[in-house]
Amino acid sequence: MTFKQAAVLAPVCFFLGVLFICFNVDHRTLWGALTDEAVADATQFYTTFYNAPQAIKALLHGMIGVGLVGLLAKMFKWDDSALFFDGSSLAAYVFAIVVYLTVTVASLRTVVAPLAGVEDAGDQVMALRVLAAGHGIIIACLGLVLLLQAGQEWAARTEAQAQAAFDAEERAKAAVPAEKKDQ
Repeated sequence: MTFKQAAVLAPVCFFLGVLFICFNVDHRTLWGALTDEAVADATQFYTTFYNAPQAIKALLHGMIGVGLVGLLAKMFKWDDSALFFDGSSLAAYVFAIVVYLTVTVASLRTVVAPLAGVEDAGDQVMALRVLAAGHGIIIACLGLVLLLQAGQEWAARTEAQAQAAFDAEERAKAAVPAEKKDQ
């Protein structure tokens, strides 16, 4: 594994871990019975998450940047592998970032600090559901990035094995005429 690949896989796995922690709350707001207890738990969880110290938010946003830099650095080679696998990974990663910026941030603001006189408890519940759905979309995008990176590694190894087999065949063919000349 190269440093560039690690710069992609580490942030993706980190965010999948964070999102799977959030999934403990999200699954009850999306698919479970939406009780007052589930809404209170989700509101408390996301309020704690939203009011985290700036260092935590800086870490999260820094990891987003590391993933972007890693994908862009991998595309610098610009071969077929970079074009298909890394380009598709970059598209999925950017889509996940867009969902984060448009859905997650806005929904967190509605859940934690609703606008007085404009947003009510029903809007907060709907924001919790939208937030959970957005997290599901981000999980799918990050999972796709992992699959594409694994596919790229598999394709590189398969290509190396095929090249080694071809080279062995060529050496064997070249050795046979040399033996016939010696006789």
